[in-house]
Amino acid sequence: MSVQKTAINFKTINKLAIPATIAGIAEPLLSITDTAIVGNIPVDGVESLAAAGIVGSFLSMLIWILGQTRSAISAIISQYLGAGKLDKVQTLPAQAIFLNISLSILILLSTIFIVEDIFKLLNASGKILQYCISYYAIRVWGFPLTLFVFAVMGIFRGLQNTYWPMMIALVGALLNVLLDVILVYGIEGVIAPMYLEGAAWASLIAQAIMAIMAFVLLLTKTNISLKLKFPLHDELGRLVIMSLNLFVRAIALNTALILAVREATALGDKYIAAHTIALNIWLFSAFFIDGYGAAGNIMGGRLLGAKDYNGLWFLAKRILLYGLLVSLVLVLFGFLFYYPIGRLFSNETVVLQTFYAIFFIVILGWPMNTMAFVLDGLFKGLGEMKYLRNTLLTATFLGFIPVLFLGKYLNWGLYGIWIAFTVWMLIRGLALVWKFRSKFRPLLS
Repeated sequence: MSVQKTAINFKTINKLAIPATIAGIAEPLLSITDTAIVGNIPVDGVESLAAAGIVGSFLSMLIWILGQTRSAISAIISQYLGAGKLDKVQTLPAQAIFLNISLSILILLSTIFIVEDIFKLLNASGKILQYCISYYAIRVWGFPLTLFVFAVMGIFRGLQNTYWPMMIALVGALLNVLLDVILVYGIEGVIAPMYLEGAAWASLIAQAIMAIMAFVLLLTKTNISLKLKFPLHDELGRLVIMSLNLFVRAIALNTALILAVREATALGDKYIAAHTIALNIWLFSAFFIDGYGAAGNIMGGRLLGAKDYNGLWFLAKRILLYGLLVSLVLVLFGFLFYYPIGRLFSNETVVLQTFYAIFFIVILGWPMNTMAFVLDGLFKGLGEMKYLRNTLLTATFLGFIPVLFLGKYLNWGLYGIWIAFTVWMLIRGLALVWKFRSKFRPLLS
């Protein structure tokens, strides 16, 4: 098979980036829907919102840590596609998925017995702790399903296809919204309100439907088999090493997120509720901007496989430009609808006042976040997992954590938490810009 050339222009980039953006925002939309609907529950709305935020952060940590196989699979498949050797990796995806799902089930079973202790460590207590336990007991079963969906999306991305991942994510998100409204609030005379547990069931059912869709589409739209075959593929070792580097990176990333939740919880109910709203919006914007990171991931791996370094350099400049333009639109939207956005998530005045006090920090950080998220996606496609790991470790332990505890010492409250996030993202973005320029600029012809 011959090496395949990759066209790099506005049309080809956006053909991948736009569906990836839609798929990306559908993922945090699952959590945002829970947050918005749970925050408006007429009974114990603040406590329910706090519990949803704490559990959501913990589950996101587990998913992000083990979901890194998606990026590794995508990188390897796209590099083989660029080199014209796709037929050489036919057995790898099934082996990778089997390994990942096995680990997820093991971790799932291990958390069930210590779940109360886990949420106590996150400063949950009283009614919030009770809600955390009941909500998690349902949501946790969607964990392996989500990891399977992520792996299948990684396969499609490696094949330069973001359309089917978009369809899977859209169906899941829309179904979750519909089920949230029905199960949380109930239908008079038909379904009794289930409140927070209804939100958990809505998410679980949506995740199950997404997993079924992913399975069917992989079988019908690709030549990739999910039948486990031996011997183990030669690239499985590289995939595991890449995944382990991303695993460590995800631990560092989630250390920051979990510490932020823990410190916000310690400040009081209104603070963790406000932080939950801000964090969900931050994650939503991250996935929104990350569409161009996904395009960089997909196209970057293929260009590297074809040894097209000039194309790779041009790609990096294009996706950064498009990503920054999107982030500026988000900034404008955020300031124009500053107060209505908050009211989507809560009707509690004390929570909204706390949220509005720090929301401007979230908004102003979006262009800077773009630099980190877009290059992060590109680096994953290039297989630079070790450098991504080291960057996150440095940003978290030499940037985020010192600033977080400085803010705590100086009684900055939520301001300190979100200033720490700003420093964290600045270090990540600058480190990736420096590495890309120093490694690939000398290779230009």
